[in-house]
Amino acid sequence: MELRIESVGKRYGRDHWGLRDFTLTLRPGVIGLLGPNGAGKSTLMNILATITRPTEGVVRWNGVDVAREPDALRRVLGYLPQDFGVYPNLTAQEFLEYLAAVKGVAAGAARRRIAELLEVVNLTEARRRPLGGFSGGMRQRVGIAQALLNDPAVLVVDEPTVGLDPEERVRFRNLVADLAGERIVLLSTHIVSDVEATAGEIALVRGGRLHGHGTPERLLSAVEGRVWELLVPSAELPALRAGHLVGSTLRRSDGVLARVIHPTAPAPGARAVAPTLEDAYLLATAA
Repeated sequence: MELRIESVGKRYGRDHWGLRDFTLTLRPGVIGLLGPNGAGKSTLMNILATITRPTEGVVRWNGVDVAREPDALRRVLGYLPQDFGVYPNLTAQEFLEYLAAVKGVAAGAARRRIAELLEVVNLTEARRRPLGGFSGGMRQRVGIAQALLNDPAVLVVDEPTVGLDPEERVRFRNLVADLAGERIVLLSTHIVSDVEATAGEIALVRGGRLHGHGTPERLLSAVEGRVWELLVPSAELPALRAGHLVGSTLRRSDGVLARVIHPTAPAPGARAVAPTLEDAYLLATAA
């Protein structure tokens, strides 16, 4: 099972590229697509969901060109877009029954599948409640359920935890991790902790291009020995940012504790610290 993205680009208008020369091979497991807003993640999601066609390059599902034969991928695809809308007056059960009918799932099979999925996403007790009264996290779980109606081999999930509270975010991440198994799960996000907790591989995206790809351990090894903590007066922080790649900062009564990514100690008194995935992300995507 393989979904291969080969030198894919997407141009909008005459000269704006939302995605450029993007190559990545996806196999079973959770792959995190990590990048800031506007990096091109949703453009790639739309191409993989066969909503739009690439301007250049090709996407192949098990060797089949998806642009030429989109149904080859559509038959095995589950998709949760960033803006997932619901009908607020329908219950979760009614909404999933409606979508199952739209997808051509037979009524009897749909009822059994919906019961299974409501159990998986922990919404069995809420299945008779109107969706308009659901929390953001509950609606996202309904979104995952609808994406799984056809038991897809490929599950594409775009920015699923935006707007969720911390408890719902953790619950959603655990659910995505449990769903991987023998399917390809592509999780797009700008939140480092979302992929840090769930993804076996991470692709770093910025400006529509792939800036790094590998296991979390491999990405961390690239920044090993290059992360420092330094206490500076608040007035000196702008100068530090101007000359170095500065990550997180913590304001204290005696100054600002800055996390700096640099090959050598950025100043006397700097202390080497263990790198995090956020450090690797900042280094890989730095302009």
